[in-house]
Amino acid sequence: MDLTRTGPEAMDPVAADLVLVDLGPGDPRMAADVAPLIRALRPRLSADAFTAFAEEGHAQGLRFTVAYDTATGRALGAATHRVLATSRGRLLFVDDLVTAAGSRGRGIGAHLMAELERRGRAEGCARLELDSGTTNVDAHRFYHARRLMVAAFHFGRELEPDPGGGRSGTDGGSGTDEGSSRDEDPGTDADPATDRGSAGR
Repeated sequence: MDLTRTGPEAMDPVAADLVLVDLGPGDPRMAADVAPLIRALRPRLSADAFTAFAEEGHAQGLRFTVAYDTATGRALGAATHRVLATSRGRLLFVDDLVTAAGSRGRGIGAHLMAELERRGRAEGCARLELDSGTTNVDAHRFYHARRLMVAAFHFGRELEPDPGGGRSGTDGGSGTDEGSSRDEDPGTDADPATDRGSAGR
């Protein structure tokens, strides 16, 4: 997701008048508001696959935070995130971060990131982490401007479906989706040409 425009305004966007709301499976706004944002980031994710992903992810601790325009009630951006216990300490991992195409450059991504940092600190996390596709330079600028550093390489490979009948991915295929990503792995794309990273941007 391109959170920012290029140029000086990318460093200091004008904040939109937003309210952040956490949604979960069963809330009709998941299909109406969150699914279109996430599916724009991951075009291969069908509506049914989004519902299945949201239910399973939420059960695993994934949270869906949506930025609504207080004037119009329109969903302008969303972040999916979870707290993970790792050998490196607790961290807040951002699976997806996306801003609606017509609303970029308004500070929505920055607003969401600030909230994620606040939540990470409140949860006792030592770090905030995310993945970003290698070609998404606009997202990289956005993250670097917020003092996120490239700290590791993320490696992955596709797994063939279990011939014994194990679970396949939520998209009904081999367990991969378009994205990440957040952009965007819990979101790395099988197709490097379209990989947006797990956090998206």
